[in-house]
Amino acid sequence: MEKASESLGIAGSSPVVVSVPHAGRDYAPVLQAMLSVPVDRLRSLEDAYADRLAADAARAGHVVVIARTPRLVIDLNRAEDDFDPAWISGASLGGPMSARVRNGLGLVPTRIAGVPAIWRGPLPRDELTRRIAVAHRPFHASVADALAAARRAHRTAVLIDLHSMPSLSLADIVIGDRHGASASPWVTEAAVAVFMEQGLRVAVNRPYAGAHILARHGRPACDVHAVQVEIDRRLYLDTNQCSPGSGMAAMTAAVGRLADRLAEAIGGHRLAAE
Repeated sequence: MEKASESLGIAGSSPVVVSVPHAGRDYAPVLQAMLSVPVDRLRSLEDAYADRLAADAARAGHVVVIARTPRLVIDLNRAEDDFDPAWISGASLGGPMSARVRNGLGLVPTRIAGVPAIWRGPLPRDELTRRIAVAHRPFHASVADALAAARRAHRTAVLIDLHSMPSLSLADIVIGDRHGASASPWVTEAAVAVFMEQGLRVAVNRPYAGAHILARHGRPACDVHAVQVEIDRRLYLDTNQCSPGSGMAAMTAAVGRLADRLAEAIGGHRLAAE
């Protein structure tokens, strides 16, 4: 089995950090034995090959933190207590469930369209605890450490939280900043500009404003900003959306330009402040 996550680059070498939380595709046999349906029916949970979209950013010296654990196992963009207790044996009922959990997309996904029950039965509480310890906490620690190093070295840090999405009529790219709570306007505006220059349609916070990763790591008042970037899968996958397609190189370059542009914007913003 692959390690739960990995970090590429030297901490503090750039003010920009890229996180890729949903591209894991290590479906071990022990995991597949716990599923109610074949794993191929659940691959839509992945941000398929989004890790490859960060390759140019990594080569340019920006730190990239990639989760190798599949979202099916644990969703790193959810809080540790954001789960349905009916699917965790031994868990207390707790408070009201979030809308994401009610829709089956909590810390441990429980259903998707066409699959009313992903798992054969409830997961033992100690299995959830293990997944949090092995995958969730190390990923967030890596992101936090990379951002702290970036801020120490550059006084300002920006996190690009990289995702992919189904095709929308609204836009090709969605930039999320939790309606300004996770990033200052100059960060969001720079991200929008990069993709608009490629002739792409860009929306902000509709329909994806960002979730736990932005809420946890974005602190604009402390000069740590975080934006979520959702990229239409048709822009970089093949027609079946199962493998990298002809657009992969162009979108990888676009993500690299985004990281470079934000690094430049940080320098300009710092000089203006001085």
